Amino acid sequence: MKRPHGSVGQPVECSLKKHEILRGRNAVSRLFNSAGSFKGGFVKVLYAVLPESGGSRRLPKVLFVAGKRGCPRAVDRNRIKRLMREAYRHEKPLAQKCAERHTASEYNLLCMAFLYTGRAERIPSAGRFRNEMRRLLEGVLKAAPSG
Repeated sequence: MKRPHGSVGQPVECSLKKHEILRGRNAVSRLFNSAGSFKGGFVKVLYAVLPESGGSRRLPKVLFVAGKRGCPRAVDRNRIKRLMREAYRHEKPLAQKCAERHTASEYNLLCMAFLYTGRAERIPSAGRFRNEMRRLLEGVLKAAPSG
């Protein structure tokens, strides 16, 4: 599915491809060690510009986390991560603008981790996740570029 309002007038594909997911112990630990952050109501975003040789500078690499302490049941953690991915997909044009603003070099890549900080007893609706994701991405977009 394509949306008509990309950052350069081109349609932005609203999917989350495998190469857009942040993977690997080293990459994740670099992100957590050097990240700036914004806290929303029930989601926290960590973001950092990391040197990366493989990848597109136009799209950030993302990670979705729902901790076992806040959500002891795997069913709830999987649902929360699915809702976060869905909200991110819908706000992908804004994420693309964030990546373009924060990465000056073609060898840098914006990496973001979305951490669910709420409780499993009250899982927010998809609409609330989407509003939260939009607010967090706008905060990342307004933050001073670090790359």
